Amino acid sequence: MKLKEIEKILGAEIITGAELREKNIEMACGSDLMSDVLSFMKSESLLLTGLTNLQVVRTAEMSDLAAVCFVRGKKPDREIIEMAESKNIPLMTTPLPMFESCGRLYQEGLSGCSEYKR
Repeated sequence: MKLKEIEKILGAEIITGAELREKNIEMACGSDLMSDVLSFMKSESLLLTGLTNLQVVRTAEMSDLAAVCFVRGKKPDREIIEMAESKNIPLMTTPLPMFESCGRLYQEGLSGCSEYKR
């Protein structure tokens, strides 16, 4: 699924990385525990989270994630945006809660990290 499709499904706003709207997203997972992200998420995934701190971008970089979507309308501060821009990691925000965001994406055919098989 393309990032632009996720943007539409979630009614999201792309904060940084708009030029990457054509980027393909293989799967998505929702978590506020960055230790779980490091342990269970696969590369090229979309992370949905309610956390807005630098650790989210650092974790996304270490895990080779495709993009990060902040749920519940949360918006990162300038420092987080600048770090994501420097790492070429798209950031977006949706007004939807995490449960509904994950559900909408799953319903539209995006796999979760536990189901994805290469």
